[in-house]
Amino acid sequence: MSQNNPEGKRAARDRMQVERERRRAKDRQRRTLIALAAVVGVLAVVTVVGLLAGGLGDDEDDGKAVAYPQGAVGEDRLALPAGEADAPATLTVYEDFRCPACRQFESGFSGTIHELTDAGKLRVEYRLVTLIDGNLGGSGSLNAANAAACAKDAGAFVAYHDVLFANQPPETDDAFADKARLKELGGKVDGLRGKRFDSCVDDGTYDGWVQASDDAFGDSGHNSTPTVLLDGENIYGQGANLTPAILKRLVEDAGRS
Repeated sequence: MSQNNPEGKRAARDRMQVERERRRAKDRQRRTLIALAAVVGVLAVVTVVGLLAGGLGDDEDDGKAVAYPQGAVGEDRLALPAGEADAPATLTVYEDFRCPACRQFESGFSGTIHELTDAGKLRVEYRLVTLIDGNLGGSGSLNAANAAACAKDAGAFVAYHDVLFANQPPETDDAFADKARLKELGGKVDGLRGKRFDSCVDDGTYDGWVQASDDAFGDSGHNSTPTVLLDGENIYGQGANLTPAILKRLVEDAGRS
């Protein structure tokens, strides 16, 4: 009967053609959706990677990412703290590890400073400077400051800071430019020496941060090291007759006020 019904055959062929076109359109739509999903996924990954990369750099300094030591504080994150955050008095100390006058200050006052910080009476914020590198040339101030920042990552900044000053070379001897020497001195601090510390010293991880700290010192209006401020007031040098006993009294008075 179908042979005698050409109209029926034609209608059937038309329905098959329509169905094939519908399926092709559906397949094209499915492929388009898959492609769009892939593009969205790639863009999402790129965005996340970009955000992570941006977070690692923290800040930009002349187009180069500046890494910050763990626990750096202050509005500019250029101070390395010691002592309780809620201590009633804050001592700000600008120091250069090549500076003989800084070693003299540490020799006379570090015991009292440690006593006061341990008692919760004083917080110290150390700001590292490269003044001697600028005056005499070399890189010992920079390399030592970077190594001290590396020690901060390990929770050993104060101990390593004290070791550096105890082993300070003569001012004209740029011995701290030798990173092997800085790593060797790290061995004098319990638990500091290791792959992480050594790599940080060798790579100059915090060189940009040290430079930013030195730039901030230049902008501060101070021009010599050590500069020692108690709650913002200069108490050392420039005719100030500071002794460990006077420092202790000043800090304790601040705690009572």
